[in-house]
Amino acid sequence: MRTRGEFIAERIQKEIKRIENKLVPLGVLDVTLYRDDFRQRLKQPEVSVTNITFDITEKDVILIDDVLYTGRTARAALDAIMDLGRPQTVQLCVLIDRGHRELPIKADFVGKNIPTSINEEVKVKLKEIDEQDAIYLIDSSEN
Repeated sequence: MRTRGEFIAERIQKEIKRIENKLVPLGVLDVTLYRDDFRQRLKQPEVSVTNITFDITEKDVILIDDVLYTGRTARAALDAIMDLGRPQTVQLCVLIDRGHRELPIKADFVGKNIPTSINEEVKVKLKEIDEQDAIYLIDSSEN
């Protein structure tokens, strides 16, 4: 999933290629217009391009994102994927699971569980975007 999930997926794809000598197909999914809250959060939504150039019907699909929080982005991704085809399975892989779900969504693969308070925010930085790899826990009540 755009944006950071895309780069995490590319890293995973490279590792699978290195270890298994197999190139796993990789696509990029933009879920902006599938979000149930985009009209409330964004005055003018920033829509990017979904780039999935292969058929996902009857395939095993793994959605990859940086942080799992309420579950709304993952739900939007499921809606977007279903518009592209009917996969055999869909799994969710996240770098950080911070809890506080609003929907019954659970990741199948989790890099790290970081329990947070409602006033905290997890910021993921990736070299490809932010020139560093880091994860920060920020108290958003101080802003």
